[in-house]
Amino acid sequence: MTVSMIAKHKVNDFATWKKGYDGTVQLRKDGGVIADSVHRALDDPNMVTVYHQFADENTAKAFGARLDSGEFRAMAKEMGINLETLEVWLLEDVE
Repeated sequence: MTVSMIAKHKVNDFATWKKGYDGTVQLRKDGGVIADSVHRALDDPNMVTVYHQFADENTAKAFGARLDSGEFRAMAKEMGINLETLEVWLLEDVE
């Protein structure tokens, strides 16, 4: 069973955030991300939704646990992520 993580958050500047996100390719790969995509709201280009897919629940949960780390908080600050707006969902993929 594959599992998806969807994270939604506000960023200060999409271009700055996207450059930082693009720099995390190896981090995502090492964390077990097998597919990902980036989306932004039509009415607010600085409201970002990120989709990550994982092979299983344990891998997704381990990756999600990183969101509570000091390393992630530092990266978020550098990328301009407003952590107060961060919402994360883990979902079982059924189709």
